[in-house]
Amino acid sequence: MTRVIVVDDQALVREGIRTLLEVAGIDVVAEAEDGAQALAAIEEHAPEVVLMDLRMPRHDGIWALERLREQRSDVPVLVLTTFDDDQLVLRALRAGARGYLLKDVTIARLAHAVEVLAGGGTLMSPSITDSLLRALREGATEREAHEVPLQALTARETEVLRLVAEGCSNREIAEVLHLAEGTVKNHLSAILTKTGSRDRTSAVLRALREGLLG
Repeated sequence: MTRVIVVDDQALVREGIRTLLEVAGIDVVAEAEDGAQALAAIEEHAPEVVLMDLRMPRHDGIWALERLREQRSDVPVLVLTTFDDDQLVLRALRAGARGYLLKDVTIARLAHAVEVLAGGGTLMSPSITDSLLRALREGATEREAHEVPLQALTARETEVLRLVAEGCSNREIAEVLHLAEGTVKNHLSAILTKTGSRDRTSAVLRALREGLLG
């Protein structure tokens, strides 16, 4: 069973998520009500995935993500949000979140997302709004001085990156495109280099901002 920590300041929300995940065969090993408790729980329980709310009192989800990045932690974090603040979601993704979903997601979709992240994948909600895309593009000027020039992706690399954005793991991408898993990894390495990205999520974000995926 995949080991998960649920981080949310509302006890009722945590209890509901725990119940639903356990019905889906996912083991909730701990809960936390803010970012500081989340870090302690991660250290103690070594989860495979963390489900993280963003808006919490004291130490919020962004704070926790930034601390995890400073610690070079590789635990994948899936943001669960009401999506009322595009800039906040964008900050979370840039801080290292491996994906996000809305809190009204179905249990099947949530369980799938957990397994995707546990398998090394990245999952972006299909409900990325126009306003989030605008937020990505509006911030481009400020970052241009710090980003490497974008190199053109091949058609195959674009296909791989689009599947990454849809939440597919390397294995699933290999199956869809009829490639060896090692070939998929080679494409991903080339994508990271060409987009100047440190990880899959950053590559998807830049591709979205540059209009490469749709």
